[in-house]
Amino acid sequence: MGAEWPRLLAAAMLTRVILDFGSARMRATTVSIPDPGPLERYLPESGPSSAFLRRGEGFVALGEVARFETDRLEAADVWWDEISDQIDHDTEMLGEFGTGPIAVGTFTFDPDRSEERSVLTVPEIIIGRRGDMAWMTRLGTARRDDALPPRGEAVRKPVGISTSGGSMGDNVWTDVVAEVVGLIRQGGVHKVVLARDLIARAEEPLDLRHTLRALMASYPMTWAYLVDGMIGATPELLVRREGGLVTSRVLAGTVWSDDDDADPLRLATRLARSQKDISEHEFAVDSVAQALAPYCNAMNVPEAPSVLKLPNVMHLATDITGVVDSDASALTLAAALHPSAAVCGTPTHLALDIIAELESLDRGRYAGPVGWVDMQGDGEWAIALRGGHVRPESPNEIQLFAGAGIVADSSPERELAETGAKFVPMLQALGLTD
Repeated sequence: MGAEWPRLLAAAMLTRVILDFGSARMRATTVSIPDPGPLERYLPESGPSSAFLRRGEGFVALGEVARFETDRLEAADVWWDEISDQIDHDTEMLGEFGTGPIAVGTFTFDPDRSEERSVLTVPEIIIGRRGDMAWMTRLGTARRDDALPPRGEAVRKPVGISTSGGSMGDNVWTDVVAEVVGLIRQGGVHKVVLARDLIARAEEPLDLRHTLRALMASYPMTWAYLVDGMIGATPELLVRREGGLVTSRVLAGTVWSDDDDADPLRLATRLARSQKDISEHEFAVDSVAQALAPYCNAMNVPEAPSVLKLPNVMHLATDITGVVDSDASALTLAAALHPSAAVCGTPTHLALDIIAELESLDRGRYAGPVGWVDMQGDGEWAIALRGGHVRPESPNEIQLFAGAGIVADSSPERELAETGAKFVPMLQALGLTD
């Protein structure tokens, strides 16, 4: 790591470790189990738990044996390496992707300008499924225990939930978009992603298990995540590392059904031919390819995007694949990729400055990496989109986020409508719209 150590050590000075292993070694066991049924049913109503699920595959994690709060992905990567070295793992599923002890995390979009902290935790119990394979991992138990934990209590629907305005009203936000379009046309910055928020409040503390189930039912092709109060259903995979292969799904450029056109074929054709959306997408693809290149021995970047159809929107999509250096963990790759032009803009430093000056919003962990990494450095990190954040001090309230990529040809009114379309998954899951 060489010259990186001074910066990482400085970052580590800002961290806090809870329930650390200390000098003791930890035992972990992984066993094959019969099909456990829907994994989300094992989530408890209270206590530390998390989920990362897509099309019925992935995992739920219960309990917490270690927790790391930091400002930097790089510091979290170093910490997990140290923790991994202290775990003795007995497994029936040697070499199977995603099995065994993992660390689950959610990271801030811009740590230099946020009051939120990034979090990486080590769960006590992991229940997972991939294909026809299911497993359970336990950490810290003195003896082998193959019994599944009891399923969680019945979920609760939100009671008396309603929305209110976020950091700025619609008219103010469109004025900001117009100002950013002017800056782009002056040159220097090429794309800026602007976000806005809504606040939803209920009469009782929100049961996020209900929200998660609703998202999974309506948007099964996305990555549904629930990590430390962050919840959503994101279509964008920042990076997946499995052995020597790395994949990143880039989404930028959006179209949605409206009063003028609801025909899927015409919408897809319009998106594929939109110079504004193609330009926005190319910026995002280039930023990811350039960030991955130093870590890959070979890389494939498709020449043209495909169209990804979701229930509420369509996106231009490009799946970048590569053969990765074995020393680069999924967390290392996530740190290199974040923030991409898909959620920030380009050039990155100029886009970050404009966002900080004009957005009037602390994004916290919105648009930051969310996912997991295992002891071999394999893992999956998505981008925390189409979601919201429930904070411990306000369990009745969730802050929802949506963003849009602004380029020279952007229309403020169209960008506002795009963010409205991107709020739909969470509003549906909370019972606020059909």
